[in-house]
Amino acid sequence: MASATQGLPQPAMNYRRREFRRAWRSMVAAKWPLLALLILVCVIFAALFGPQIAPLDPNRQNIMLRLAGPMTEGRGKTLFLLGTDGLGRDVFSRLLYGARVSLLVGISAILVGGTIGVVAGLVSGYFGGWIDDVIMRLGDIQLAFPFILFAIMFLVILGPGLANIILVLGVGQWVTYARIVRAQTLSLREKEYVEAARALGDSTVSVIFRTILPNIMAPLTVIASFNVASVILSEASLSFLGLGVPPSVPTWGSMLAESRDQLLANKWWLAFYPGIAIVMTVLSFNILGDWLRDFLDPRLKTLG
Repeated sequence: MASATQGLPQPAMNYRRREFRRAWRSMVAAKWPLLALLILVCVIFAALFGPQIAPLDPNRQNIMLRLAGPMTEGRGKTLFLLGTDGLGRDVFSRLLYGARVSLLVGISAILVGGTIGVVAGLVSGYFGGWIDDVIMRLGDIQLAFPFILFAIMFLVILGPGLANIILVLGVGQWVTYARIVRAQTLSLREKEYVEAARALGDSTVSVIFRTILPNIMAPLTVIASFNVASVILSEASLSFLGLGVPPSVPTWGSMLAESRDQLLANKWWLAFYPGIAIVMTVLSFNILGDWLRDFLDPRLKTLG
């Protein structure tokens, strides 16, 4: 079977190999990004193969074994590795299924908000004038509202649900992308290679999406890596308030919300495991985003 790079020109193949080796050396030298990557690989593995790994149905209730501690054996020698919750559901199984929802919401919301923001920023920065004023004023209006209140208001109107929370969190992110893309487009639209593309007869759409957009992907990649972490936190907060996905769908935020009544009863595992999952995932995305910002910085690349 032919390799994925077999059809590429030799210089392009050599460049990709050099960049991959440079990225790996940079990550190993920094150490923390390597650990963050390992944690995210585990989270992604749990999200993809949760149904195969989970020992029990995450919604299966067993009132006789409610609030059982970690490493408790149930009837039939069933081992509750991380204990059970107030309804006797297996915490470990719910934690695995919750990883799928958190990553799905985080990545999908970034795709929605990033697409809206990138298109709006490109149009605003390239054309300027009244179009720029309208788009930027819309962004200012949204920023005038605290995001959590904005999300609560629309989720109360639309109702809880996976699609609705992705839509609300995605729309809440577009302003960040629009402002960054607009600033980059304003500085690039007068560059020589953009003028050359216009002189060669390229259409406006081609100039915007084939000439300008590829040259601003580095900062967008960094911003997206940071925003995935913030979206996961927002989803957990909304689920904690009961405005996330339906109760039948396990999420880390809803698991925290369900543990509130048990904290004073010393049932520490109900809040500890979903809480540490959120902290480690968000922290890993932030560490990788910080490393990615330095790795893609052309000044640091020039310094070797």
